[in-house]
Amino acid sequence: MARERNGKFAALLEEARWSRAQAAAAYNRVAEETLQGEVRENSRIGRSHVSMWVAGVQPKGVAPAILSQALSRRLRREITPEEVGFAVPTSPAQGALDWRVDPLIALNDLGSDVDANRRRLLAGGVYSAAALLLPDECWWTSMAERPATESQASKRVGRADVDTVREITQAFSRLDQRRGGGHGRRAVDEYLKFEVLDFLRGRFANDETRRAMFAASAELAYLSGWMAFDNSEHAVALNRFNVAVKLAARSRSAPLSGHILRAMAHQALDLGFRHEALKIAQASVNGDRYTHATPRERALLGVVHARTLAANGQKQAAARALLLAEDDLSNARDGILEPDRTFFFGEASLAHETACTLRDLGDHQKAVKEFRRSVRTRGPAFRRTHAVTLGYLGATQIAQGAVEEACATWSSVLDAMEDGIYSGRARQAVADMRSLLSPFRKRGVPAVGALDARAASYLAHVQ
Repeated sequence: MARERNGKFAALLEEARWSRAQAAAAYNRVAEETLQGEVRENSRIGRSHVSMWVAGVQPKGVAPAILSQALSRRLRREITPEEVGFAVPTSPAQGALDWRVDPLIALNDLGSDVDANRRRLLAGGVYSAAALLLPDECWWTSMAERPATESQASKRVGRADVDTVREITQAFSRLDQRRGGGHGRRAVDEYLKFEVLDFLRGRFANDETRRAMFAASAELAYLSGWMAFDNSEHAVALNRFNVAVKLAARSRSAPLSGHILRAMAHQALDLGFRHEALKIAQASVNGDRYTHATPRERALLGVVHARTLAANGQKQAAARALLLAEDDLSNARDGILEPDRTFFFGEASLAHETACTLRDLGDHQKAVKEFRRSVRTRGPAFRRTHAVTLGYLGATQIAQGAVEEACATWSSVLDAMEDGIYSGRARQAVADMRSLLSPFRKRGVPAVGALDARAASYLAHVQ
């Protein structure tokens, strides 16, 4: 009996503007991230697999889940295996995070969660909207309550221990900005699990120290999440953000909770969950999370909120949010003690996020101007973000038809990447570069051929 062509899959490939080879490459990137070297049926595929599945062959093993995840990221909405035309059941809300789990238990389970997330994905789930639902207000109130019973641990924890955790966080945060999230995240997790957990279970000199230690631990857990997000380890990132929010809530630091929610919104937006991203961003600027924050942090929360508004077509609201973020940053001046976690956010970062907002609103000309301002004003300590900005600038330039300008910009991206930046976001900028150059390969533009060959060589060595 002849097989029936999988029209659903073929339509999605056409919508994604993927060739068979490009679809296979995207699949393999997600599989590598998810499986972490584990060999499973269809743990790596070629273009012939894609052709067979379009022809009606039902994929086996991990393929339905991996392919659905790859398509979800490309199309920026959740794609289930059923929507791809695959005869596999989906388990609703299997990716939902359990906000009831105590943060200390979650810290103790670091490492094993990677396997748990992998099992959930391979059972048929993807990074889904269900995983992005925030707890209600009652949860925040109960999480902030001091435990009814004090710890009987012999370890006494003081301000010097809090300072130690903060120093570790600062060191790795600066490394992340220079080299990308692919450097050192596992070391951060080891410190969280074996050192920070002992501090949190210790005896505190007073309640102020207890809250300070929970806040410092939350910032380190957030940093682990941000590094994982930057390196495209999205399930791990979401788990770390979840732990960080719990620790921040227990510390009663509303601005810190807002800071972490802002990162969750950023990740959701990058993965195409724009409606969920907006809800999380709105939560990040709600009440004390915004009003009790310092000017620099308010600007950071506000500009990500602006991006989510733009992604949801709320043009006027996005413009107002951008103006407010600019005003907030202008109020960040000497004499105001800003938290260390905002050290990276200044004029260059504001320009980068503003450019992304304008780009999503369709104003490419102003977006290019802001991306250039970001590139011009960013210091050498922020090389990873610099590479990401250049990648976005090149994509916006080529959208305007400025092909040679885009090639020059993207050449600078490769210069940075080849100099030791390990970042999934920056790698994706190189992959997107090749995709955007594809229509121009046969037009005889010398810069296109040279850059495409260089990008292909780079990706072959890092993937």
